[in-house]
Amino acid sequence: MNVENQDVLLDLEGEEEEEEDDDNDDGEIVLELNQVIIPTYGTVPEQQSLHTPEWVDFDDKPDSLFFKDGQRRIDFVLVYEDESKKMTHKRSNRKKQKRKRQVYESNLINNGLQLEATRSVLDEKLIFLKVHAPWEVLCTYAEVMHIKLPLQHNDLKTRESAFNWFSRLFRVDENIIKPEQEFFTAPFQKELLSSFYIQDKDAFFNPATRSRIVHFILSRVEYATKNNVKKFGINKLLDTGIYKAAFPLHDSSFRHPSADPNCPSERYLLYREWAHPKNIFKMQPLDFISQEVCDPNIGGNIIMCPQCDKVCTYWNLTITCESSKKLCIFDSFGTLVFAVFMGIWVTFFLEFWKRRQAELEYEWDTVEYLEQEEQVRPEYEARCTHTVMNEITQQEEHVPYTAWGKCVRMTFCTSAIFFWILLIIASVVGIIVYRLSVFLVFSATLSQHISGTETIRKYLTPQTATSVTASLISFVVIMILNIIYEKVAILITDFELPRTQTDYENSLTTKMFLFQFVNYYSSCFYIAFFKGKFVGHPGSPVYWLGKYRNEECDPGGCLLELTTQLAIIVGGKAIWNNVQEVLLPLVKNLIGRYSAAARSEKVVPRWEHDYHLQPIGKLGLFYEYLEMVIQFGFVTLFVASFPLAPLLALINNLLEIRLDAWKLTTQFRRMVPQKAQDIGAWQPILQGIAILAVVTNAMIIAFTSDMIPRLVYYWSFSVPPYGSHSSHTMKGYINSTLSVFNISDFKNASKPFSPWFGTHTTCRYRDLRYPPGHQHQYEHNIYYWHVIAAKLAFIIVMEHVIYFVKFIISYVIPDVSQKTKSKVKREKYLTQKLLHENDLKGMKKNMGKIAEKIIKGADSTFRPKEE
Repeated sequence: MNVENQDVLLDLEGEEEEEEDDDNDDGEIVLELNQVIIPTYGTVPEQQSLHTPEWVDFDDKPDSLFFKDGQRRIDFVLVYEDESKKMTHKRSNRKKQKRKRQVYESNLINNGLQLEATRSVLDEKLIFLKVHAPWEVLCTYAEVMHIKLPLQHNDLKTRESAFNWFSRLFRVDENIIKPEQEFFTAPFQKELLSSFYIQDKDAFFNPATRSRIVHFILSRVEYATKNNVKKFGINKLLDTGIYKAAFPLHDSSFRHPSADPNCPSERYLLYREWAHPKNIFKMQPLDFISQEVCDPNIGGNIIMCPQCDKVCTYWNLTITCESSKKLCIFDSFGTLVFAVFMGIWVTFFLEFWKRRQAELEYEWDTVEYLEQEEQVRPEYEARCTHTVMNEITQQEEHVPYTAWGKCVRMTFCTSAIFFWILLIIASVVGIIVYRLSVFLVFSATLSQHISGTETIRKYLTPQTATSVTASLISFVVIMILNIIYEKVAILITDFELPRTQTDYENSLTTKMFLFQFVNYYSSCFYIAFFKGKFVGHPGSPVYWLGKYRNEECDPGGCLLELTTQLAIIVGGKAIWNNVQEVLLPLVKNLIGRYSAAARSEKVVPRWEHDYHLQPIGKLGLFYEYLEMVIQFGFVTLFVASFPLAPLLALINNLLEIRLDAWKLTTQFRRMVPQKAQDIGAWQPILQGIAILAVVTNAMIIAFTSDMIPRLVYYWSFSVPPYGSHSSHTMKGYINSTLSVFNISDFKNASKPFSPWFGTHTTCRYRDLRYPPGHQHQYEHNIYYWHVIAAKLAFIIVMEHVIYFVKFIISYVIPDVSQKTKSKVKREKYLTQKLLHENDLKGMKKNMGKIAEKIIKGADSTFRPKEE
């Protein structure tokens, strides 16, 4: 819908009803509604007088949510600085800003809004402009915005669940926060006003709906016209500093109930029952290791080859004892079982989320939320300078760009996205280069002795030091890149110019997730699937960029290193997010609260209290969704290497719910409600992660852990014809996985500086290759090919089994529960009956009167004249 069409749509002029309504109250409401006249908005000429708000003094009622008359509710608050008291701008600029503000306020009044201005109690430069939407305006825009409102009470009988006694322990006490009444609803229509459930005009539109309607108007009212281009919307005025804030009011203080009996105290109740730590478990008011490594007679006699060129030295296998003990926690058969369980759990989670989402869609009246019902973004309307023919309506409509222009925009945006993703990959490559170079430094500086008697030698190997420092640096880089890519994603999406808010959020969601996915997970994918996989052997190592020798895994294996990386990123991310989301707003509010010395001496109104809180931001809860989806990825994609991730996520989320509740009820201004049918692009993203998680966990178990090599050795290579043991055993497994290298085969470029100790002429390295002297020396042996075949078979079997189970679960569990289906069907029936059939009866009644008059007229025409 473009601006011109909006003008026509808002140019509504009613006429009085000529017929009497049987219900006197409903008739009065209909008559009152139909008498309203809302003129079109436009820029007021310089010479024309402007409508100005009413000025009043603060009435010393700090909890009041009404105008000074105590009757009209404050639906929104605008805050600006008195231009005459501004010292930071030139006089001409102050005059222009004042004129734009006055024109904007005058057009708000022309649109039927009522304004009341009050000077700040603490700062005389600040003016608070309170906005009230009368009944007539609410009715008009409720129809324009297709808002669904109550028809009648929910009369469906519900059966008590057998688990109610258990779930009641986790529900909020209904005696404190009473559940809302359930209604069947329908899109509002003014001419069918009498069919809607209206007991109290003041309560028919709840505060959330009122502020949503007012924000809709504020976003579309003009304040200037330049070169025949209309400038409009509160967002532009906020960006240019003409207004300092625009927000709806909290209904009370979070510390105590409202002292005004006419004002509710829902914020106080939410703070006590939702944000308080005592309710942390309450629902939200929403509606396997081998002993051979540590054995000094086995591992102590195995001398390992250096893992880098020249500066690295030979080392004992026993130094990996500690890391091998740690690895047994994660690299065991239980990990396989847990990974399979998580792959199936994800399906249950998503299926039951769909059911819950369907319930919320019904409860929040978005079941039949169509694209045509969603209003066009004001930013889109402002760019509608091209005319095209709509193939559906066969009428001309205004669009911001032609088909060729749209193609150019999409090409540019796609190229920009790939460019910035490549920059993230470049940062990952930089971290890899750091790992390759710093490993040489640690190898040269850390104590290097074959005996390995130092205590620190057990825990701090060059690989460990490199891994930990690289993980910390990677985390810092990730956090910095997040800040950059957030702004990049917003800029690209703004240039793309989506038509509706849903299109905007879906487009931004896709870009932000792509950036975050590569940023957070690329280093983990490198460690899991690339590190230590392409290193060659000591006689012929593989080099990066022709200079850096490809790094090998930690002596304990790459799985332990992946676990370390995940622990640092997941833990650091949780701490960082809590600091960023909670501590920063708290500090800002404390500074703002105590900056005014007179605050403790004066009574401050509700709107001024709320003004000093932090704004919620234009993207609202977008970052909360993003945080949860990234966490969902860590929990599912790499759970085979970090089985503790789900537990840590659960603990974090229990705390996160209460911290977010505390933040929203105490530190931020009240949010402007928005309508959405579902979670948008997040749903397919979650489903994609769930599918990818099966593949990644299968590959981690196959290629990163030692589970498959151990099973192949146990069942095939520990017994004849390959092994010498009489029964299946794990004895000799470590020796079978370490290949032999003749130190005389070192090349000059990689030969270690340190001298060789003892009479040994060979060293060992982790790989499955033939020994020197074999006709295929240093080539992969038959054990290697058996392991590769077993790994591929394992991946195929595991994927197909889990995908099959996921398909069965998805088929068996319906997306919408029978209870919700019944409610939807009942509501459709009542909408048809109460609205359309009643309207048809009225039309029949009127047609009957007309027919009766026609018959009477015909009778009088053909009746003989009386003489």
